[in-house]
Amino acid sequence: MSTPLEVLTRVFGYHAFRGRQAAIIDHVVGGGDALVIMPTGGGKSLCYQVPALVRGGVGVVVSPLIALMDDQVAALRELGVAATALHSGLPAGEAATIERELLAGRLKVVYMAPERLVGERTLELLSRVPVALIAIDEAHCVSQWGHDFRPEYLGLGVLGERFPGVPRLALTATADGPTQRDIVSRLRLADAALFT
Repeated sequence: MSTPLEVLTRVFGYHAFRGRQAAIIDHVVGGGDALVIMPTGGGKSLCYQVPALVRGGVGVVVSPLIALMDDQVAALRELGVAATALHSGLPAGEAATIERELLAGRLKVVYMAPERLVGERTLELLSRVPVALIAIDEAHCVSQWGHDFRPEYLGLGVLGERFPGVPRLALTATADGPTQRDIVSRLRLADAALFT
């Protein structure tokens, strides 16, 4: 098994972690849940991408915007990572192909919209593969106090029950005290370590 630093260097071309990245990544690789508050451009995505590549299985990333998912997938594929996105913008045939790839264990990172992830069909599909971690990006969307509340994020609290033992990270650039408490409560992350 590669270390996080080896993955960072070999895949992403960096030779050192920034800020709290190493602590967050070590915590998640070790199986811990985390709430990560880090400014835009601070390297939040590496905090789930590196552990997804270090841990066995597929990293599932929740993202609210199709354009954002597609950008992340394109960047990962350019680096040689088997990444894809499952969202409502895909033709049915393409979605079915992705599901087959997932079941065959050929994917390392899969991005999904929250409403896709909490659908019973997707939850059942994921129960048949080893899940490395679940990352909830733009986690302030779960909070009524957040600046762009998304009701479909509310269903994500079920993930801890459906995937016990799978580390979950909630990541956002902005979350004041009430928003942080809301994220922890709604996502059922009571035991999560807080990294700011």
